[in-house]
Amino acid sequence: MKKERPDMEIYVHIPFCVKKCRYCDFLSFPCGNDSAGKEDRYVEALLREIAEMRHGRGKCDAAPADVTSVFIGGGTPSVLPAESIRRILDRIREVYFVREDAEITMEANPGTITEEKARIWKKAGVNRLSMGLQSAHDEELRLLGRIHTWEDFLESWKTARNAGFDNINIDLMSALPGQKEETWRDTLKRVIALAPEHISAYSLIVEPGTPFYEDYGAMSSDIADYGEYADVPEDHLARYRGRARIPGETEDRAMYHDTKRILAEAGYRRYEISNYAKAGRECRHNLGYWTGVEYLGFGLGASSCLCENGHYVRFSVTRDPDEYCGCFESRTRATAERPSEPESSDHNAGDAGIRPRALYDTTEILSEADRMAEFMFLGLRLTDGVSAAEFRKEFGREIREVYGEVIGKLRREGLLAENGDRILLTETGLDVSNIAMAEFLPD
Repeated sequence: MKKERPDMEIYVHIPFCVKKCRYCDFLSFPCGNDSAGKEDRYVEALLREIAEMRHGRGKCDAAPADVTSVFIGGGTPSVLPAESIRRILDRIREVYFVREDAEITMEANPGTITEEKARIWKKAGVNRLSMGLQSAHDEELRLLGRIHTWEDFLESWKTARNAGFDNINIDLMSALPGQKEETWRDTLKRVIALAPEHISAYSLIVEPGTPFYEDYGAMSSDIADYGEYADVPEDHLARYRGRARIPGETEDRAMYHDTKRILAEAGYRRYEISNYAKAGRECRHNLGYWTGVEYLGFGLGASSCLCENGHYVRFSVTRDPDEYCGCFESRTRATAERPSEPESSDHNAGDAGIRPRALYDTTEILSEADRMAEFMFLGLRLTDGVSAAEFRKEFGREIREVYGEVIGKLRREGLLAENGDRILLTETGLDVSNIAMAEFLPD
């Protein structure tokens, strides 16, 4: 009997953007006057990485995989020339078995979508777009440092729809500086009127190292400590007087509950803590990640998790662009100078390509305890929860044998429930999911 190929997902990171948003802590760089040269250099390195860093999963390798989804994220991938996106997807199909029905998502921000680009993306095989709107109110967008207005978004939306994209996600963000409950509800209703297939709704987190943290870090910390803006001591208020106010805990929670209610009434099923979809339009790439499908990441800072020689290994690419591109450029020069000599490498178990020195920042072999914990706290992000039968199949142990005490504790606290074979967070548990899922972390 022919052995079935295992499923695998691919992530591709494009680190470029028009302008770095004030709240963003993702690995990204604003395009400058010399961006074309940097982008070309990066894409050439990326194409080589896709072909050479196969880790045994390519068509010509001993353990090829079926690619069920590709996600091109960033940064803002849509700032690249559309031809570069086509070349990247063509290279993936050349090297890997990509299913005909694979979900191929690309992040595309308003203001960077043109008719020609959208047409080329569609022809290249992109069948799902993820558009970062964040808010339908221009003043909120300005404070975030976004490059677009609501009208700009509508133009990009129409362009994508006219190009034939019938599977689009819209990213939204609540608890923004200056945001009111009524403006958040208005954003939700305006987006619902467009009838996207998928909506992701997150609450703003003020991350250290961002411009937002300089402006709002103290305010965010005080709200976390005191709960409400009105309860913050007067001497603390002086530190950020004159700045737009971040919503307090009560307002933040009200926006969160409005999100659930308004989207449910509009026919969007909440299938994960922050994700809502029309029937059958859940993000397959993210579902794979949350349910433990192997994934291979390409590009700056991209992470992978694969089973190599019976061990699950997680590793990530360097975050230094010169180091990343240099890995492949040095190999090109070496090959040109010594074409008859085999290329040297730091060859790791299960790697069917060449692994250049300095390409990977971190490598971690996951213990069984690590994997069981991830099975639980990633799976519990889903409203359907985790399957006891799947746990038994994956680890050869009963879920209650490993986590019986934790399950019992969370059930008594009203945070966890059981439905047949499945263990899932209750509505209350989803509201405090970080607290509930932390119970499954290894000691």
